[in-house]
Amino acid sequence: MPTRLSLSKRSMTALVALVLVGIAGLALVLYGKAGGSGNQAAGECSASAQKSDSLAPLAKGEIAGLRLVKVPRPASEIEFEGPNGPLTLASFRGRTVLFNLWATWCVPCRTEMPSLDRLQTELGGADFAVVALNMDTRNVEKVPAWLKDNQISALTLYTDQQGKAFQSLRKEGLVTGLPTTLVVDDRGCLLAEMAGPAEWAGAEATAFLKAVMGR
Repeated sequence: MPTRLSLSKRSMTALVALVLVGIAGLALVLYGKAGGSGNQAAGECSASAQKSDSLAPLAKGEIAGLRLVKVPRPASEIEFEGPNGPLTLASFRGRTVLFNLWATWCVPCRTEMPSLDRLQTELGGADFAVVALNMDTRNVEKVPAWLKDNQISALTLYTDQQGKAFQSLRKEGLVTGLPTTLVVDDRGCLLAEMAGPAEWAGAEATAFLKAVMGR
């Protein structure tokens, strides 16, 4: 007849096995709910990853601070307001997007805005857009006047008065301050990010973005 000790050991073994099975089952459920987790995300952006390898040598000069993400992944579904109502980054699917967070109280942002405006003028169209998202949370009614006074005419005014985009990107480790810029390709995959201002209408930036677009 088994001893109490042997029964105890058997019980503990069975309990551990049940716990491991439960953990494995939970992992499968979570994996399914997450849509395939990292593997599926990598699959969705596999073509973008292949392109990304050729972009690294182009991140130089005025955009030397641009960092390519290690594994391109679907960009977050950030919500914001456009001239005609709510939008997300997915609204721009099919176009390469230079997504920029800025504010009128941010001195480097103000310095950078004319180059973003020129970039939109030069490259903007069916396959490219500068999406400059204003993060002012006070006196937002003054932002259109600021753009007009500084002759920023090519950029559409997108706003996020509650700062949700900043908070979302901060949780992902993509933003710590303003300005911050993300490069999202036409598949909606995040390719690169940059903290701080840059000369986006310069030769290096336009060459990089044209390479992303396949021009």
